[in-house]
Amino acid sequence: MKRVISTENAPKAIGPYSQAIEANGFLFVSGQIPVNPASGEIPEGITAQTKQVMENIGGILKEAGYDYTHLVKCTCLLSDMDHFKAVNEVYAGYFQEDPPARAAYGVVKLPLGVLVEIECIAAK
Repeated sequence: MKRVISTENAPKAIGPYSQAIEANGFLFVSGQIPVNPASGEIPEGITAQTKQVMENIGGILKEAGYDYTHLVKCTCLLSDMDHFKAVNEVYAGYFQEDPPARAAYGVVKLPLGVLVEIECIAAK
């Protein structure tokens, strides 16, 4: 069984995918980009964009009955690996202890020309 998660507290999907799917005690959150769900705007700069991505993830987690402590794996996609340090500084603020496993990749291009996209898996 799977349950589709949808919330107004994260951007609507820009393609044929769900914001998240819950199945067998896991929550699979689709890659989130830094679109403000209320305004549709993309903030300037890697720090603001990373914060918006993490807030979008938080909105999805909350809708599904999870929080950041339930995250077990994240994948960060960066348009420029020179942003790695700045992303880490923002990202770390969402985990008081025991951060999830993570991978980070530099990619050629991200949707809508954003600087960062993060997908994740949570478990209860």
